[in-house]
Amino acid sequence: MGHGHNHSNHQHSNHNHSHTDISSSSKNLAWAFFLNLFFSLFELVGGVYSNSIAIISDAFHDLGDALSLAFVWYLQKVSTRPNDLNFDYGYKRFSILGALFISVLLTVGSIFMIIESIKRFISPAESKADAMFVLAIVGVVVNGIAMIRLNHGSSFSERAVFLHFLEDILGWVAVLIGSIFMYFWNLPWFDPFMSLGIAVWILFNAYRNTKQVMRVFLQGVPISLNRSELIEHWENIKGVKSVHDIKIWSLDGNHHVASLHVLMDQKVNLDEFQLLKEEIRKVASEFEIIHTTIELETDAEQCKLHSK
Repeated sequence: MGHGHNHSNHQHSNHNHSHTDISSSSKNLAWAFFLNLFFSLFELVGGVYSNSIAIISDAFHDLGDALSLAFVWYLQKVSTRPNDLNFDYGYKRFSILGALFISVLLTVGSIFMIIESIKRFISPAESKADAMFVLAIVGVVVNGIAMIRLNHGSSFSERAVFLHFLEDILGWVAVLIGSIFMYFWNLPWFDPFMSLGIAVWILFNAYRNTKQVMRVFLQGVPISLNRSELIEHWENIKGVKSVHDIKIWSLDGNHHVASLHVLMDQKVNLDEFQLLKEEIRKVASEFEIIHTTIELETDAEQCKLHSK
């Protein structure tokens, strides 16, 4: 009886820990959303006033991001729901949907920026360098604050958003340097040139992020997990002869699921079954695996699925 009580206690504390993680995550995303929304409107006005295509295209990019942030924030909240009849693994995957959404939006936005920049290259226009300079300083400060807030985030969506703020800061640093150049020299082509650089950089990062998210969607073995090390740990457990038919995939990039067949030593008796399973689960949890399905076998029943 006492053992059972302990177990539920342990589960409870675990749940609390992940819950605070996620509530801070949605708080960070909410914060980023409001900051982004106000800033993109301010930026749009400034971009039109300074006649800078780099700033205008970045404002549209920011506005799109603010809207996608709202969506991601909502999905992050949904992802905290416990499992039910519809989703028996719970709702963790919903946070990835948000990350995918942001990545697609970033991709579309950067393609739009590339087209606009090329148009500007063909017919350059004069931009107000001093206004661009002031906007760039505000841009670096605002995005810097947001980035520091999200730096410790562990969820995929927080990482996607963090990346976005990092891109923004780099973009603003480019505008800052560009505005100084344009103030002293007559270089109308420099603005679309910066815009093009920012767009290509964003496109590259959006592609990288999408690739990671797709790996989770397609149930690939989690990148952060060392599969051979995990198998080695399992096979070192007393009573385990070998493990095979191992399936490991991820719910949201941070929480993984595994199933495996365990070939036991002949000497293992029934009383040790439970201990053996607990050991296997304990090793799994050290590798961020929150759910493990174990099938125990003896030499007598040779498994047909002998694939590691």
